[in-house]
Amino acid sequence: MRSWIRVALALFGIGWGANQFAPLLLVYRDRLPDTVVTALFGAYAIGLIPALLLGATYSDRLGRQRVMRPVVVLSLLASAVLLIAGDDVWLLTAGRLLAGIASGAAFGPGTAWVKELSADAGPGAGARRAAIALSAGFGGGPLVAGIFAQWLPAPAVLPYAAHIALMLVVIPLVWRAPETAVRGDRPRAGLRDALRHPVFRRVVAPAAPLVFGTATVSFAVLPGLVPVHGIGIAAGGAIAGLTLGAGVAVQPVARRLHRHRTRVFGLGLAAAGFLLGALTIRLGAPIMLVPTAAVLGAGYGMLLVAGLGQVEALAAPDELAGATAVYYCLAYAGMVAPYVVTALHSVLPPALLLCIAAAIVALIIPVTRQRRAGAEV
Repeated sequence: MRSWIRVALALFGIGWGANQFAPLLLVYRDRLPDTVVTALFGAYAIGLIPALLLGATYSDRLGRQRVMRPVVVLSLLASAVLLIAGDDVWLLTAGRLLAGIASGAAFGPGTAWVKELSADAGPGAGARRAAIALSAGFGGGPLVAGIFAQWLPAPAVLPYAAHIALMLVVIPLVWRAPETAVRGDRPRAGLRDALRHPVFRRVVAPAAPLVFGTATVSFAVLPGLVPVHGIGIAAGGAIAGLTLGAGVAVQPVARRLHRHRTRVFGLGLAAAGFLLGALTIRLGAPIMLVPTAAVLGAGYGMLLVAGLGQVEALAAPDELAGATAVYYCLAYAGMVAPYVVTALHSVLPPALLLCIAAAIVALIIPVTRQRRAGAEV
């Protein structure tokens, strides 16, 4: 097995664990107050953000192996805690925090590791491979969890058991992946230069929140507003799987495009997806969730590949994990979309909010088309 595949499988498994909780929200809402369930969903982000930055820092200094090996074990442990938690809020919170820490600590170093192991495959290959692995995990986790929770017994147990079984296969594979980073203290000037680069500030950063903004609108906002009665848990998982699966499916197209064109196409798909989402809400038609998820998912995939590719081009090799982690922090800012819709629901109808979001994206497109804000890389 090629070395990069071992690390990509680790990203796949950790991405699976990160998103498997999404369709289970309906399971927990039958047992716990809505405020508690919302807090459990947010606990993931509390663990994620600091782990993104710390994981990247230690990965650049200590090497990829010394970060990723314990992280894959931590991802398994998070699911084990959730499996035994039942309705215990403290154990559920601990499991979600551990899942966030595992995800945050893995995304930057894991993406950098795949890139370094893909050096012979040409520019951008590593970013595409990492994006495919993460997106497949992000989509596969909720899809399987939703099916298990809808039609099998023990809906708060078996989905986590599936992830544990997956990680038991992944852990020995990633353990044998070769180290690529040279250990030692590293100057941080390279990272600061990459983040201060005009292309990062004016092109990459404005589009980054739309990566997970598009995805979460699709699988965390719309299914709640346009429910599929009778099979809500499975439908939620299927919509998440379709959204993130579409992000994988567009990779061959993204591979043929320049990063700039990939980003512009991604923004266009995001705007179109938001408008489709508004129409879906207005019509109250569950069938419309399918094309909307496909369009928003394609936008997510295009934007993720374009952003990771641009970061790879801007960052020095020994600062790649750090720059990637900062990018993921910006991208994960888009996960506030469900909270924004909920908070403003009494003031602005969700359909109108999505129309406003589409208009904002349309305004971002000409900004990101200024390819020589500094110099396009």
